[in-house]
Amino acid sequence: MKLIHPYCKYVANLIDKNDIDKIYHDTRYGRRIKDDNELFGILLMEINQAGLSWQIILKKEKGFRRAYNNFDIKKVAKYKKKDFTRLMNDSGIIRNKLKINAAIYNAQKILELQKEYGSFRKWLDIKSKEIEQDKNKWIKEFKKLFKFMGIEIVGEFLMGINMLDGAHDKHCFVYKKILRMK
Repeated sequence: MKLIHPYCKYVANLIDKNDIDKIYHDTRYGRRIKDDNELFGILLMEINQAGLSWQIILKKEKGFRRAYNNFDIKKVAKYKKKDFTRLMNDSGIIRNKLKINAAIYNAQKILELQKEYGSFRKWLDIKSKEIEQDKNKWIKEFKKLFKFMGIEIVGEFLMGINMLDGAHDKHCFVYKKILRMK
């Protein structure tokens, strides 16, 4: 079966248009996100993806949304021991102590950024003007502020929200669509 659109290499062989990876690629990956809670949600999911496939995370996205109050930064930042215990017992998410602690800590850090810059999005935009496409500088910045930040987590987060090039191959129809949106 020949595909109608040219795709990125990593989804080109996925024939089923209902494949969760293909849907994410076509509708969400590499798009600019303005909402701080959604940005936090993507960061949380990227952290949880470490050591796992992105497909596992996408399949658990509804569980993450439910467990983490629809990625409400203010609520997650206030989580206490009982919330940590609840999350550790929730089979709908990845139950990893370090990842759960990082989510709570990072929500608190984002609140600090919101207070100082007005929003997480504004902080990202300001840093983007300073750092531009220098992935190593981005990694240093994220490691300085947040927990559980590695090269892949930072890179995928930034590509996923259209802050770093590389989300789509240049021949991909989504890449061309995103360029037209700028």
